[in-house]
Amino acid sequence: MKKIATAAFIAMVSLAQAQTDTATTSESPLKITGYAEIYYLYDFGAPENNIRPGFVYSHNRHNEVSLNLGFVKANYEKGNVRANLAIMAGTYGNANLATEEGIMKNIYEANAGVKLSKTKNLWIDAGIFASHIGFESAISKDCWALTRSIQADNSPYYESGAKLSYTTDNGKWFVSGLVLNGWQRIKRVDGNKTLAFGHQVTYKPNASILLNSSSFIGNDKPDIDKRMRYFHNLYGVFQLNEKWGLTAGFDIGAEQKEKGSDSYNSWYSPVLIARYKVSDKIHIAARGEYYADKNGVIIATDTPNGFKTFGYSVNFDYNIYDNVVWRVEARNLSSKDEIFTENGNPTKQNFAAATSLAISF
Repeated sequence: MKKIATAAFIAMVSLAQAQTDTATTSESPLKITGYAEIYYLYDFGAPENNIRPGFVYSHNRHNEVSLNLGFVKANYEKGNVRANLAIMAGTYGNANLATEEGIMKNIYEANAGVKLSKTKNLWIDAGIFASHIGFESAISKDCWALTRSIQADNSPYYESGAKLSYTTDNGKWFVSGLVLNGWQRIKRVDGNKTLAFGHQVTYKPNASILLNSSSFIGNDKPDIDKRMRYFHNLYGVFQLNEKWGLTAGFDIGAEQKEKGSDSYNSWYSPVLIARYKVSDKIHIAARGEYYADKNGVIIATDTPNGFKTFGYSVNFDYNIYDNVVWRVEARNLSSKDEIFTENGNPTKQNFAAATSLAISF
């Protein structure tokens, strides 16, 4: 009787292994995924046109239920070839791709790559990508805060061009060099005949630490008014223990004051975010930030001190399911000059509260 039971058990294990092997070998190289984030935000400045301040590009609609970002993505990867295509809709795309033409406004991602080595993880990719700059992406569920920092909203979310990338065998180092069409551009500015360049180096010594350095060098204006821009982004993500996580980032940039000038206008922005895991389903986070752009290179205000703004926010996340997250955030911005409005009157403060529901599949 024992022999019969043992034989039956072996047969079941063999059948299960055969089914697993078949599923593995027949797994499709094409994967379809999607994402949608619905939000409601109330800006206590009560803007007449229901649009938040001009330097806010994500979650920028006031007092209405809106789609921030929704997309369907096709990913193909087989052997030495890979490709991505994602079509999007939402207020994020309307604001961030306002200068792009036609259907390009609806492209979240469109790129293809070829592996250059049989033994090493060395790739060349070209097309439209998510930006290599910053720790915050357009996909809110992947960020620690519901809304994006001023730093993230005013550096590239996306880019187009080509990149050569290499990941070490142990996965600790990632290095890439990029040739780009400009500062958050699919199509280059009319009259601009120069390409831009960038780099990214990421180091993960262990599962608890990630360090990143990214740059941009180029001119984002017509050649008749060519002004070189130099920009660097540095950040680290640290999982201090099972409960606490910390992200620290710093942007600094400089651009020529005029064509051929040896003088530069500069801007910078530090950001610090702490997140606490209450449970597997609940996280809370707090963000502090500052953005200084006195000469209005990125954010023009036409005020005596330019754009010099502190911000802080608190965030509550509840993971309803593995692929569904509900979020609530309160955020305050405080500027040195009266760059905001409240009921049509100039003010130095801006307060907003937001909630969102994000679903991925």
